[in-house]
Amino acid sequence: MLTTLARRSDACPELQQEFALCFEGRLSRELADLGATAYPLASVRVSRPVSVIRSRRQLQRLLSERRFEALVFHSAWSHAIFAPVARAERLPAIVWVHGTTGGRHWSERWSRRVRPNVVVCNSNFTASRAAAVYPKVEIRVLYCPVELDSTNSGSTDRNTLRRELNTSEHAVVVVQAGRIERGKGQLLHLEALGRLKTLSNWICWFVGGPQQTEEKRYFEEMRRRALQLGILDRVRFLNERSDVPRVLRAADIYCQPNVAPESFGITLVEALNARMPVVTTDIGGANEILNEECGLFVRPQNIAQLAAALQCLIGNAALRQQLGQRGPARARRLCDPVERIRDFCEILTNLELAA
Repeated sequence: MLTTLARRSDACPELQQEFALCFEGRLSRELADLGATAYPLASVRVSRPVSVIRSRRQLQRLLSERRFEALVFHSAWSHAIFAPVARAERLPAIVWVHGTTGGRHWSERWSRRVRPNVVVCNSNFTASRAAAVYPKVEIRVLYCPVELDSTNSGSTDRNTLRRELNTSEHAVVVVQAGRIERGKGQLLHLEALGRLKTLSNWICWFVGGPQQTEEKRYFEEMRRRALQLGILDRVRFLNERSDVPRVLRAADIYCQPNVAPESFGITLVEALNARMPVVTTDIGGANEILNEECGLFVRPQNIAQLAAALQCLIGNAALRQQLGQRGPARARRLCDPVERIRDFCEILTNLELAA
């Protein structure tokens, strides 16, 4: 989402954005590739107070050297760490919330100590929980701006990618992309596919690689379970990729059976834009993204229902096409990057006027 903000800076020329990051990694590299101004701050470990003090001083020095009108904190964590700097510099503070525990996490308890000027939430679901964290602050809902490529994948590129992934051009490909974590429901996905192993024409791609220790353990558990279910030869673990839109355009069905509610779900929007029917659970922000015109809902943790939904789509090409063709319009209506960035500009403009 941040790279979309940087890439589409022309959507709102009066909004000049610069970034400050505590950690080096893929985000910092991608922002640099886009030519965005990104300032490195010292890495922060809350267990090491010296690191917090050091990073705060660096931000304060930056704010004294450069003229900024507002600070946007992406998540309660960054606001909890750096809100005292914003208050000392008397700059308006916006917290853009991408997920919340409703005040149970330490970062949210810290964040509420310094009242932000406005809270922006990525869905109504997130807003309903953020109200408990910021009870006396204006809350605005702004769906994520998402880069929506309107280019259809040609059959040549589609087949080329499938050959790279050892997948027949005639197979029905079920794909899931995202972090390797239990809440995303990859194990449930495998269990449902295990019930469909007598169907001979499907292949499954999992896009995403483990990063944290717990994710690595979960990833190995996924591989073991695929082997136990007798479907390991039909599952492709693709790890982290930089061409996810291309991968999605080469697949036929998107499945993400979340077992825990997600605050929004950018990958669901990207799947809709790739003209795929989506199968997911009816919890969290997914209820605001999908409807019966472009996807199928199943109940959480219901393997039988999930397997039935996948079987229905695997065996019915006409239904896949019918649901898939409505996806791009739905994705653009929710997350058109130009419209959403302009909405963000309006929030900042109103904030400036109120000040």
